[in-house]
Amino acid sequence: MKKYQTEIPAFTLRETTVSDAPIIYHFIYELAIYEKMENDVIASAKDIETSIFIDHKAEVLLAMEDDVPIGIILFHENYSTFQGQANMYIEDIFISQPYRHRGYGTEIFKVIKSLAKARGYKRIDWVCLNWNTPSIKFYESMGAKALDEWILFRMKL
Repeated sequence: MKKYQTEIPAFTLRETTVSDAPIIYHFIYELAIYEKMENDVIASAKDIETSIFIDHKAEVLLAMEDDVPIGIILFHENYSTFQGQANMYIEDIFISQPYRHRGYGTEIFKVIKSLAKARGYKRIDWVCLNWNTPSIKFYESMGAKALDEWILFRMKL
């Protein structure tokens, strides 16, 4: 399992294994509480285990402070027809409340950008809830641009 060292000695990111499925689920649920969407979580730790580690539908890096799990970044490929290639899509990025404002988000994006470049991606996409002002300001401070001309659609099946 690969570990990514950051410029903050106590903070690392590491690849996950199937035994991390309950930890990943914990952070997904914690994120849902933060977003006031906990009633929307229908996945189980077993679903995470199957979809990520057996079906390989996404990847997860575990954020660690002194080897204690404190968050996740879950991502997968998306495809740009205009570019004719795959890129990275961040589905969720989450750090538990007590560990925020320590520079970890910046370090996560340094690692994820490096990983995306190594895979030949030309961009990273993600969405953010419109009320999440702290995250929006953070993303903009890193040079990310909101794509106001696009409207997110969802069709439930």
